[in-house]
Amino acid sequence: MKKTVFYLTLSALFVFAASADEGMWMLHLLKQQKFAEMQALGLELEDYDIYNPDSTSLKDAVLFFGSGCTGEVISPEGLILTNHHCGYGQIQNHSSLENNYLDDGFWAMTRAEELPNPGLIVTFIDGMEDVTDYVKQCLERDKEQDSDGVFFLSPSYLNRIAREKAGENLLSLPGVEVEIKPFYGGNQYYMFIKKIYSDVRLVGAPPSSIGKFGADTDNWMWPRHTGDFSLFRIYTDKEGNPASYSPENVPLKPKRWLRISTDGVKENDFAMILGFPGTTHNYYTSWEVAERRDIDNRVRIDMREIRQNAMLEEMLNDPAVKIQYAAKYSGSTNAYKNAIGTNWAIDMRDFEQLKREQQDRLLEWAGNNGKPEYIEALKEIQRMVEERADLRYRSWMLNEGIIRGVEFANLPQRGWNMLLRAIGDSRSGKSRSVSRDEVEKALLQLKEDYELFANKNYNMDVDKKVSAAMISEYLRLIDRENLPSCFDTLYSQFNGDVKAFIDYIFDHSLFGNRENWSQFETAPLKFITNKRKLKLLKNDPMFQFARSVNRERELLNIQLNKFDVPFSLARRTYLEGILEMEGPYAHFPDANLTLRLTYGQGKGYHPRDAVTYSHQTTLRGVMEKEDPDNWEFVVAEKLKSLYREKEFGNYASADGRMPVNFAATTHTTGGNSGSPVLNGKGELIGINFDRNWEGVGGDIQYLPDYQRSIIVDVRYVLFVIDKFAGAAHLIEELELFH
Repeated sequence: MKKTVFYLTLSALFVFAASADEGMWMLHLLKQQKFAEMQALGLELEDYDIYNPDSTSLKDAVLFFGSGCTGEVISPEGLILTNHHCGYGQIQNHSSLENNYLDDGFWAMTRAEELPNPGLIVTFIDGMEDVTDYVKQCLERDKEQDSDGVFFLSPSYLNRIAREKAGENLLSLPGVEVEIKPFYGGNQYYMFIKKIYSDVRLVGAPPSSIGKFGADTDNWMWPRHTGDFSLFRIYTDKEGNPASYSPENVPLKPKRWLRISTDGVKENDFAMILGFPGTTHNYYTSWEVAERRDIDNRVRIDMREIRQNAMLEEMLNDPAVKIQYAAKYSGSTNAYKNAIGTNWAIDMRDFEQLKREQQDRLLEWAGNNGKPEYIEALKEIQRMVEERADLRYRSWMLNEGIIRGVEFANLPQRGWNMLLRAIGDSRSGKSRSVSRDEVEKALLQLKEDYELFANKNYNMDVDKKVSAAMISEYLRLIDRENLPSCFDTLYSQFNGDVKAFIDYIFDHSLFGNRENWSQFETAPLKFITNKRKLKLLKNDPMFQFARSVNRERELLNIQLNKFDVPFSLARRTYLEGILEMEGPYAHFPDANLTLRLTYGQGKGYHPRDAVTYSHQTTLRGVMEKEDPDNWEFVVAEKLKSLYREKEFGNYASADGRMPVNFAATTHTTGGNSGSPVLNGKGELIGINFDRNWEGVGGDIQYLPDYQRSIIVDVRYVLFVIDKFAGAAHLIEELELFH
């Protein structure tokens, strides 16, 4: 009895334990962990309505969209809803100057007009199972093969034993895959049965002036006024099975789809979100918090600011470049502002001190309960963070400054390497016919590589401008003895002149410009048989640059990887201590792209002294932000007309205003983009798409006074589809409740 009381007391006092609204909870444990609290806040469902392993439930309407977002099924015809920014790549791929769907929007008025998207998949979770004991048995069985001790976190190993457990009968079913994921650093394991669909077609997307309104200025900010949504449809073969694209495919008949409420959300109304959050660091130690702030985030902020400024200047000068670099710029600024907000939270809320207090409590508990392994684990984590600091800084600088900042540093090298090997074989006396065959294969691969590199979203002048800025800053901050070898030429031949160095690379590389490539492509054998040209080919400066950067990355990774296994083992022990100290139901595992639930309330907040933000924004705010001279805040004429005439249909709030976004205290992160936001009845009321800047530090520590998810009000989605786009046929597919 005393031991039980001790656990409860610690759970009440420790910051380790989750507070109200905090958490990304596993669906099958809701009843044991948080369900009573959810019902007290306004949930009207039972736990089996949300997750039911034996029947359909809300989770069957939720899907993993692409490689990093969430979506939801909203009609019996396989119509799915996600964010505009989640479908941005597909919208961009279908866009051109003639059909600029980014600027003008896209709406399929018939099924035949819906656009296929090769490579896009959506994934449903058909089942999940606790396989902790099974994994531990396999690890024991295979320990002689695991000389490095990495199997306990290895995706390849865990998925191999997942397939063993699933068996051929299950895996032979169309679209079925299985996956085992570790939780709490390898203290627990779950197996997920997934069904994957690959024929996913674009149905509708508003223009960027709605779907991306506010763009980078408003990103991570509240109040917000963005219609961040897009529509897709899942297709299957005629038997309802997952299938590759075919004109003969038919819309999916889903197990479950979401009903939609047009009642909206009032202050303090219950709200919950289902989705696939990507990565959190709730169990960081104080040393990792400092490392994140002073190395990872600091480098990212400084280097991306330089890259973005150079990129944006070119985008604003040329509409074609704006289309080419829209997704690259957006992706860069997203992480940039996140890093700024995280550092603000770390300092403002003193995360270092908070984590130190947590560590001290564990140390005291471990000392009092004869658990020296937990004390030793914390010492090991501290030692390794301190020892890897310089290597980590150099690695982050290389990645942010060169690999992400210099596009030609990432050019494909397979064809070039194949060609050099083929030439080498010929000169070493091997069969001439074999060499010719290899040369022909290499030339085909080299052509594919060129087309992949110099694709429609690449601009040589932009790459040169951005690269000059990034390389200059990289050279300023990294000691010369730690530079990749490619920069030796910069100093020996160009006296440190970065612009001259880059101009030389582009002027003398096969991939440097279309003229160089055309000369080679029209007569490749002349390059191979001519000694002077062969020497130029072997010493191609762009390929040599990319190879040198890649070699430096590999060398840094080798040195950093030496810390991985001991660090992971120490972390597993540390988390084992937390779980043992507080019991199995006090916590939620860090996000890892598995299906979770978070809940809270629609609520505003006070970001700073004398400032109060409401939980709801309206179309009036869009009009107030309009700036026709700033592409981020352009408002379409039709939207202005609908606003002036108050043509809101049945989607306005009770006071006659047109809602746009709302904020809730739910705990979300990357991967929750596109997640359905549900009311207490399980009806769709919004789509999660962002967090407020003051709350991004919640990836490390939840901030109850600041943490807010930013959500598109579903009434705005319906209004845009119906009144703005005139796509009433899509509204007819939906189940609306008022």
